This record gives sequence, structure tokens and C-alpha cells, in this order.
Amino acid sequence: MRADPGDSAAERANRAVQRAESVLEHATDVARAAARRLEAATAAMPAAQKKVATSRGVVDAALASATTASRKAKEARAAYAKVAGRFEQAQNRVDEARERVDEIATASYMGSNIARLNVLVDASGPADMMDRLSIVDQIMRNQQHDVDTLVVARRDARTEQDRAGLAKRAAEEAEAAARGRLRAARSAQAAAQRAQQALLQLARTRAAALRVANAQRSAVLARYRAAKAEESRIQAALRGYSRKSGEGRYGGGRLLMPVNGWKSSDYGWRYDPYYRVWQLHAGMDIAAGGGTPIHAAAFGRVIRAGWAGGYGRYTCISHGRIGGAGLQTCYGHQSAILVHVGEYVRRGEVIGRVGTTGASTGNHLHFETRFDGSPRNPVNYLPPCLC
Repeated sequence: MRADPGDSAAERANRAVQRAESVLEHATDVARAAARRLEAATAAMPAAQKKVATSRGVVDAALASATTASRKAKEARAAYAKVAGRFEQAQNRVDEARERVDEIATASYMGSNIARLNVLVDASGPADMMDRLSIVDQIMRNQQHDVDTLVVARRDARTEQDRAGLAKRAAEEAEAAARGRLRAARSAQAAAQRAQQALLQLARTRAAALRVANAQRSAVLARYRAAKAEESRIQAALRGYSRKSGEGRYGGGRLLMPVNGWKSSDYGWRYDPYYRVWQLHAGMDIAAGGGTPIHAAAFGRVIRAGWAGGYGRYTCISHGRIGGAGLQTCYGHQSAILVHVGEYVRRGEVIGRVGTTGASTGNHLHFETRFDGSPRNPVNYLPPCLC
């Protein structure tokens, strides 16, 4: 049966434990405890393995992301260094141009303009005047060029300063992102390590439980053989009663639900994976609290009431014939039997109390329907609602 995708690992493990308990009905307490651990660990393994695989993928992705972020941070820091270098050069050009303009301003303040006028006044003639005027004009153009150079240098410096600021912020953001990616990668690595440790612990638990189960093999198989022998004796005794009784036809319709509870285990053949034997679970288990009243499923005569090995306190009632075979119902693991052999009981009469005697792992009624001693599935004879 496929697992429901919505099932949690805990729910799957719980069902596995229930399976182990029902399969190992006649096992020793030590073997049952080992089987529960083994089933729980086995059921949890796929989820643990998936978690390990997933966490490794997360680690790989986180490391790749951290590497990419680190490379981008280095590239951003290198880009900032280049822009900062250009800004420094532009600032140097501003300083040089400012020094030149300062020199011009100082010269003007110290009378350089008057000196230039005297140069023109001292000219010896028109030709000399023209030559001196050309010199003064060249000087004035050079001064204006120096001023223009300062203006351009300042504008370039501001542009490079803005670029440097943007590049610095980009580098800082890239470095912060790289640090975050690195932290995420380290966290993912720690989670992956924890997942791997959990998987290893499950494997160790499983191996230890398997060793215990194997150590209990002789005791469990002895109980298994005893349970088979007990079942053979029960079948023979009930078959013998049917042949001798001469009972009439059963006319009671569907059987009454024998106890107020819920079905906890089905009828059918089960394979024990630990001890490699097939075992018939000859009835249906109905979970109920200890001491809950057990009712006769139909009118009939008590033909067995007492201890029956793994069935614990066990009662069987004969109800008459269906198709030539005698119908019998049996009730196992009772805490108390309230009827005796030979007594006739009414449908619904209280005949015992729910318990956990014999090979039982908790309070429940083991309810059987048999024909001439041979067990059949009780579900076919009880109300469809099991109520």
C-alpha cells in the first residue's frame, strides 16, 4: 500500500509499530520491544535519508551562492578602487588649477594689471605698441584658460566623487550579501551534519534492535510453535463439539457487536519479517478500555471458558448451524470470564470483561467467528458500521 503523501513521518512510524505489535502477537516482551524500535527506525529511515539528501542539496546551493556573492563583492570592491583612483586624480587636477588661479589672483592684487598697462605706455611706436599689445593679450588668454581649467576640473571632480560614492555603496552591499550567504552556507552545513547524525543514530538503533530480535529467535519461535499447537487444539475441540452436538439451524441474523470500541487489527495471514514465519491472526481486535463489558454476539451455549495460552482468558459460544457447519464465536484476552461451560446466554448478555491477558500488548478484545472450529473473517458477520 502506498503511503499517503499527507502522512507525517511520525504517523507512518506509529503504524509501523502497530504492525510490529500485531505480527509479533506471541513474541516475548523483549522481542516485541526490539521489533517496535526496529519498525519505528525502519519507518523513519526514508524521511531521514531524504532529509540528508535535501540538506546536501541546500548546502551545495548555499556554497555556490556564497561563492558567487564573494566574487561579486571582490568585483565591486575593485570597481570602487578604480573609481576612487579617478576621483583622486580629478581632485589633484582641481588642486593644481586652484593654485594657478590663486597665483593669478595674487598677481592681480599685487599690481600686475598696472604693470601690463605700463608696458603699453612705454611703447616706442605703433609697431612696438602692437607687439606689446599681442603679448598682453596672450597673457590674458592664458589666465582665462587657467580659470576655465579650474571650472572643468571641479565639475569632473564632482562627477567622479558621485561615482565613487555609488561604487562604495555597491561594494559595501555586495560584501554584506556575501557575509549573509556565507552565514547561510554555514547554517546549512550544520543542519546537514545534524541530519546525517540523526540518520546514523537511526541506523545504529535499527542494528541494535535487530541484534536483540535475533537473540530472541529461539524463545519467540518456541512461543510461535506453542501458539500453533494451541490453535490446532481449539479447532479440534470446536470441530468435535459441532459433530456431536446435533444443534439446529442458526437463525439470529447478523451478529451483535461484542464490545463498544474500535477496530485496531484485522483478521488475516501475516508474515513476520523478523522470524520469517507466517501466522494467522484468527480474529479481529477491538480496542477498548480495561474492564469494558463484553457481550455475547448471539444466543448460544458456552462451550469453552478458561485459559488458552496466548489467547489468555478465552470464551467460545456455539450458536447453531449455517449451511451444515456450526457457527461459533470466541472472545480472547479477557480480564474476567463471567460465564461457565454449558451455560446458555442471550444475545447481548455480558459474558466477560476486556483485558490484556495472554499474548496481548494492550487492552482489547480478540473476537473470532469460527465454523466447525475453522476461523473466518468476523467483518463478514458483524454490522457493516461495526457499531
